[in-house]
Amino acid sequence: NVEIPEKYNSEVEKVINLDFKNDLKELGNAIYSNIIVAGLIAGLFDCNKQNGQKILEDEFESKGEEVVSKNLKAFEIGLNRSKELNISVSVETDEKVKNKLVLKGSQAVGAGALIGGCDFMASYPMSPSTGVLVYLAGKSKDFGVVVEQAEDEIAAINMMLGAWYAGARAMVTTSGGGFALMNEGLSLAGIIESPAVIHLAQRPGPATGLPTRTEQGDLNFAIYGGHGEFPRIVYAPGNLQDAIKLTAKAFNIADQFQVPVIILTDQYLLDSSAMIDKIDLESLMNKRHIVETEEDYQRYAYTESGLSPRGIPGYGKGMVCLDSDEHDQDGRITEDFTTRVKMVDKRAKKMSEYNDLEPEIIGSKNYKKLIVGWGSTREAICEAMERLDQKDLAFAYFKQVFPIPEGSTEILNQADEIYVVENNSTGQFAQLLQLKTGKKIDRTILKYNGMPFAVEELVEKIKGGAS
Repeated sequence: NVEIPEKYNSEVEKVINLDFKNDLKELGNAIYSNIIVAGLIAGLFDCNKQNGQKILEDEFESKGEEVVSKNLKAFEIGLNRSKELNISVSVETDEKVKNKLVLKGSQAVGAGALIGGCDFMASYPMSPSTGVLVYLAGKSKDFGVVVEQAEDEIAAINMMLGAWYAGARAMVTTSGGGFALMNEGLSLAGIIESPAVIHLAQRPGPATGLPTRTEQGDLNFAIYGGHGEFPRIVYAPGNLQDAIKLTAKAFNIADQFQVPVIILTDQYLLDSSAMIDKIDLESLMNKRHIVETEEDYQRYAYTESGLSPRGIPGYGKGMVCLDSDEHDQDGRITEDFTTRVKMVDKRAKKMSEYNDLEPEIIGSKNYKKLIVGWGSTREAICEAMERLDQKDLAFAYFKQVFPIPEGSTEILNQADEIYVVENNSTGQFAQLLQLKTGKKIDRTILKYNGMPFAVEELVEKIKGGAS
């Protein structure tokens, strides 16, 4: 037994000492204490017993009948102990959640990758991005995904580019410090016009900063990272549904336009758990953009759109030649000035046929006050708006943060007041919006102590002006 401090035995606060020693002796291992507690909590909240048992059976089936049996026994012990505590917990069941899924953010990104056809991942562990690596490693046999823990981030991004060159759909997952090492590989993707999917999980910097906390400080890094000029797209999911959908979309867009697509998340989103509706997979169908090459194939052939047909080695008769130096249409190194200009222009106009992912307007369509947010600020902003209940208020949720969507200027122009909410100290997205649209941002609501926004503080900030 643990001695309980006197201060916790008042009328206001009470701690109940739970002794599982005899129960654990019966089970033969202290490891079952977690399952006893799970059963106790399930009992207090009157959870469905059969559902709990099914979860345990599925989880421990691979470890044999004895382990399953003991876990079920531990769960039963916990259920029985909950009845002895004489604690009243009143929670009504809701049939609406019956068919929902419970996921963590890292699982949502990983699931989106699988839906998008990912069959190769190379990464070096770095919190908070490692959960995606672990998730895909756990699914590798079921979905035929090759998962490689590289020796460092430089190797990881180059492995990913090699996989795309060979015809795979590949990604890396990393955080700010790892992305710093990947910047030369990012530029390599730019000049060889390779698809690339990069999951950048933000945490507070600079350097190691607060490695287990959250921030939105890497937006500029994602947009301007890499040397030289080349197009890229940056998506920023704000909830688990969009983490799935945008990650899946990233693979198709990268494949189609032969550009890096960055999925920008943060620690808060990745480590949060939530219930979500099942995703309609029919709406996320994949389309491959690989051609069978002829003998006269040119990897960088000039086209009206700037997009050259992408071949892969061994599929057709042509030579698929890449070079990290400037190159001609065949992919051979050149310093010809005219060719250089043509290639820069070709790469720049590749996105001309890309359809922007426009901001989602939540709230009044006749708004005069507009809150702008991106990424994981979404849910707190939505709840704050519900509490404010102002008829002239709306929220512009940006899922695509670069390039700034074409319709953004019109959306901002409708508002008399614009507030931008961000988890950083300089208002990076607010500055980008002003730069690209010419629209003045009236107020910024910023937080950068490593914690996400609380709904209550957002309500007060919106009522009284920003800091």
